[in-house]
Amino acid sequence: MAPVNKTKKSKKYIIVLIDGAADYPLAELGNKTPLQAAYKPNMDRLACRGITGIVRTIPEGISPGSDTANLSILGYDPRSYSTGRSSLEAVSIGVKLEDKDIVFRCNLVTLSEEADYAQKTMVDYSAGEIGTEDAKILISDIAEKLGSGSLEFYPGISYRHVLVIKNKPKGFFNDCVLTPPHDISGKKIRHYLPAGSDSKVMLDLMAKSADILKNHPVNLRRQAEGKKAANSIWLWARATKPALDSFYEKYGISGSVISAVDLVKGIGICAGLKAVYVEGATGNINTNYEGKAAAAISELKSGQDFVYIHIEAPDECGHQGNAKDKVKSIEFIDSRVVEKIIKEMEIGGLNYSIMILPDHPTPVSIKTHTSEPVPFLIYNSANKTDTKNKMCACENHCVFDEFYSKSTGLFIEDGHKLMDYFLKD
Repeated sequence: MAPVNKTKKSKKYIIVLIDGAADYPLAELGNKTPLQAAYKPNMDRLACRGITGIVRTIPEGISPGSDTANLSILGYDPRSYSTGRSSLEAVSIGVKLEDKDIVFRCNLVTLSEEADYAQKTMVDYSAGEIGTEDAKILISDIAEKLGSGSLEFYPGISYRHVLVIKNKPKGFFNDCVLTPPHDISGKKIRHYLPAGSDSKVMLDLMAKSADILKNHPVNLRRQAEGKKAANSIWLWARATKPALDSFYEKYGISGSVISAVDLVKGIGICAGLKAVYVEGATGNINTNYEGKAAAAISELKSGQDFVYIHIEAPDECGHQGNAKDKVKSIEFIDSRVVEKIIKEMEIGGLNYSIMILPDHPTPVSIKTHTSEPVPFLIYNSANKTDTKNKMCACENHCVFDEFYSKSTGLFIEDGHKLMDYFLKD
C-alpha cells in the first residue's frame, strides 16, 4: 500500500479510542445504549459537523479480541498480522521474545474457595482491579516458586501479567483451548479449564498458583481491608513473537500511543509508535483522563503527526455489568478528554482531524466482547461551519451512537481500511 498523505506534515491526526463503548439497549437506561444515554455534547457536536458511519473491526470468523480490533483500527489486517495478544503485552513491558517463545496472558483472578480447583467459580477476572504494587509482589512470588529456565513470569499492570515458555517447537500448544476469564464471570470454571494437547502444563500451573496464593500475606491483608484476594492465576491467549510493518512506512506520519493497557502499548511499539507514559492512568474508570488529553496535546505540539489515545474504562464497566459507570465513563471521556483536546487544538489554530470510536462492543448484559460493527465519527477542522452531517436523516439532531451512525449508510466492511479513510484529504 502506498503511504497516505506522506508529504503533508502540517496536519495533525487524533484517534480517541473508547474501548468497548458500543452496547445493546438496556431497560435500566430507558431502552437506550450507554452511548445514547450519556451526556456527550462534544462528541455529538463533532458528529453533526463531520462524518459518521459504522465499521467492522472484527473480521468474520475471528474472535472479538482487543488485539484484533486495535490492529484493524491502526490499519493492520488482523488476518495477516495477528500473532496473539499476549506477545504484544509482553513487548509493552519490555520482554525480549525469541522466535520459538510462546507467550500467555496471566491474569490474577479471584476464585471461590472450594477445595477442588475444578469446582471453583470465577468471582472476579481482575481480582478486584488489584493495584499494580500488590500484583507485582504476588507475581514475583509465583515466579520464584513456579518459574524455571523455560517458564518465565513477568509482572505487568494491575491484574494483567505475562508467562513466557521458552524455546518450544512450532505448533506447541496450538490446539490447547484456553478461555478468557472475563468471559466466565460468575460461572463454575470446570467447563472452561485448559483443554487439548499440552493443556496439563497450563492447568498444573493454575492449580499450584492457588495453593501458593491462598494464604499469601498480601491476600490476607487485602481480605482484612475488605478487598478481594488474588488467589489464582489464569492462563489464556496463546501467542508468538509479533511482527508489524512500520506505521510511518505505511502512512508517512510519525505517531504516539497513549494507553494504560499493555496490549495497546505493545501494538504501538511493534508498529514503531512512541509509547507515552501518563501518571495515574489505570485502565479503569478512575483513570487520569486529563493527563491523557494533556499528553496527546504535548505530543502533537512537540512534532508528532498522530496520536492514538486509548481509554479502557467503558470496556471494564461492560465486563463488570455496570451500566451506570459505563455511561459515566463515556461522559468523562467527552468532558475531560475530547473537550480539552478540541479546545487546545482550536486555540493553537492547528489543522487537524479527529476520529472517535470503540474497538468492539462490550455489552453490559453479557459482560464480554462481541463482533458487531461499531460506530465511528470523523471531524475535519477545515469544516468551520455548524452545518449538520450531510448524511443526517434528521433535523439538526445528529448524535454519536450505534443507531444514528448506522442510519447514515456509511459502512466500512474491512476495518483495516478505516485508517486510509481517516487520513485521506
